[in-house]
Amino acid sequence: MPKPPAASAPKGVRLQKAMADAGLGARRDCEEMIAAGRVKVNGRVVTTLPCFVSPTTDVVELDDEVIELPVPEDSAGQAGESKAATRPRSLIYVLINKPKGVITTTSDPEGRRNVLDLVPVSLRRDERLFPVGRLDSDSTGLLLITNDGELAYQLTHPKFGIAKEYRVLTSGLASDEQLKKLRAGMYLVNPAMDGTKTSKRASMESVRIIKRFVDRARGDRTMLSVTLREGQNREIRRMLARVGLKVRELERVAIGPLRAGDLKPGQAKLLGKKDVEKLRAAVLGD
Repeated sequence: MPKPPAASAPKGVRLQKAMADAGLGARRDCEEMIAAGRVKVNGRVVTTLPCFVSPTTDVVELDDEVIELPVPEDSAGQAGESKAATRPRSLIYVLINKPKGVITTTSDPEGRRNVLDLVPVSLRRDERLFPVGRLDSDSTGLLLITNDGELAYQLTHPKFGIAKEYRVLTSGLASDEQLKKLRAGMYLVNPAMDGTKTSKRASMESVRIIKRFVDRARGDRTMLSVTLREGQNREIRRMLARVGLKVRELERVAIGPLRAGDLKPGQAKLLGKKDVEKLRAAVLGD
């Protein structure tokens, strides 16, 4: 009896990967854009995945604006593209120390200061850069800005589990019992895009007390060190609130092997080859 023909492999690249490679954000961000109905392929809205596109023949739009998709090197010959047209983009990696009040987005209709404003104009003039992950407006510390969609995906996806370390100042004197509950983990409720709610387990890789401050005038405080390998929206603040601790200050002090060093709040620095290699090694080694 003859065997049925094997299913042909999908042609093209995954839509979210093509968008990430175009510098629109990390893959998870692009998936959210697709699910929200903001993306069209050849004039039709796409909301479900997987979806495969050809960068050389398909027209992809985000918010009705056509996206220029980079052409994979292995398809350049078939598409008849010139070497100049398919030359790989220059990948840029900028580490910033985000101050309080700056929002983690690439633009804001209200005109508020965003993280791209901290990147030198010379680095963002010709490339579409985006932040890897998020820090809320009230939080400070390290944030990576890049146009490397693949590395951004690896640094944010839970399966790679890149460690991120935080210093957290809370009101009150944290107890051993509270820390025990934080280490055990808990479920947090998150709203979905369709209006429903889902619960997902949150846990801290580690949490320890750095120092307790007994202060009758300003109120007692505790400085904590917290390490996460997977972060939900405002996860640290929500977990601490669940055990009765209010966050007064929250700073991200490390992303994998990267630390601030002499990088002051509001400053940015272009990462060199060694730092990028350390990041890639952390992705592969963790």
